[in-house]
Amino acid sequence: MRAIKIFKNLPTLSFQELGLRLGLRVEVWDGRLVIMAPMWRRALSTESVFCKAVVAAGYLTEQQMKRAARRYRLGCTSQGGVIYWQTDHQERIHDGKIMYYQPDCHRDKQHHPTWVSALLQQRYQWVDRPKASHCLFGLHLVESGERLEVRGEWSVYCVVEAEKTAVIMSEWYPQYVWLATGGLGEVQAEKFRPLRGHRLILFPDTDPEGKAYQRWYEAARQVEQQLWWEGSPPIYVSPLLELHATVAQKQRKIDIVDYLFER
Repeated sequence: MRAIKIFKNLPTLSFQELGLRLGLRVEVWDGRLVIMAPMWRRALSTESVFCKAVVAAGYLTEQQMKRAARRYRLGCTSQGGVIYWQTDHQERIHDGKIMYYQPDCHRDKQHHPTWVSALLQQRYQWVDRPKASHCLFGLHLVESGERLEVRGEWSVYCVVEAEKTAVIMSEWYPQYVWLATGGLGEVQAEKFRPLRGHRLILFPDTDPEGKAYQRWYEAARQVEQQLWWEGSPPIYVSPLLELHATVAQKQRKIDIVDYLFER
């Protein structure tokens, strides 16, 4: 899909000119692109196949889906793909991940995930465009750990792998804030830095060999060894799926939503 399908009727501009035309404040932090404006508002929608499938499959009611879409600022492309905007705790938009789903709410593997930054690069051919940096999905929902520590409070944040899982779990268990890494390969210690000062519960997907759980467990220990994590609570990696998922479920590599929905 070409970027013009998302951002219509925009002429060929330099990166800075494009930002001004869209009403964005574009900045470069440590050599990486971030956008300091509500770009997501232009595409906020529950019309994606994903949002409709979540309701049709019975995961959420229509009201819950609308609430979750506002919470996570979900967008929609002209072809029905959902846009998972990655906005950090300082309201900087790092990128937008575009994914396609089938009506049964499973991933449409005929369409590979792509990034808004890549589509914009393709459309406008920026020669010196800084590389987009990625952050945890839902990071804009995180309150400063330093402020909570001063008040003597600890909030609880739950981290899963898939954005879909975070969206659904946020309505099933609204007492927690749900974040997503966006993939097993995105489970990286540095991305947890903004969560300093919070209680974290990590929910790995499962697989026959337990590789996902091991990867998450190792990442948690790496985070705890960082100087910037000093004084923060220990990170708990939930063994729920490793202990209770069936052999068949592990073969399917289910996540926490699958497990709870199938009970």
